Amino acid sequence: MVESDWDTVMVLHKKVPSTAQTKSKQVVLAAQRRGEDMETSKKWANTAKLDRETKELHHDQVPLEVGKVIQQGQQNKGLTQKDLATKINEEPQVITDYESRKAIPNNQVLGKIERAITQCISTVCLLTLL
Repeated sequence: MVESDWDTVMVLHKKVPSTAQTKSKQVVLAAQRRGEDMETSKKWANTAKLDRETKELHHDQVPLEVGKVIQQGQQNKGLTQKDLATKINEEPQVITDYESRKAIPNNQVLGKIERAITQCISTVCLLTLL
């Protein structure tokens, strides 16, 4: 017969903690107490910090005049935001974003809007109007 040692324990499979478990505060503190090395990273918790950053990190915004020209063009043509969006093959939210200065300027979309409302929107045209 083969002699067995009952005091020896053999671990066949060790459960690896999931990423959510390894990042929790309790797990990090327990690992620090044991003296283990753990890599942690801090994510942006507040987007207001990004707003306070330097100008080079900001996206361009649509000028206020563009939103006004779009609204005037819609009124002249008798179009709603939804009608204009359908006419240019975009979502109605795109028109809303452009009118409220939330959109990042896209020349393709601006070109479609210009053709649909038959008014000049580009910055060169706006400077000549002012």
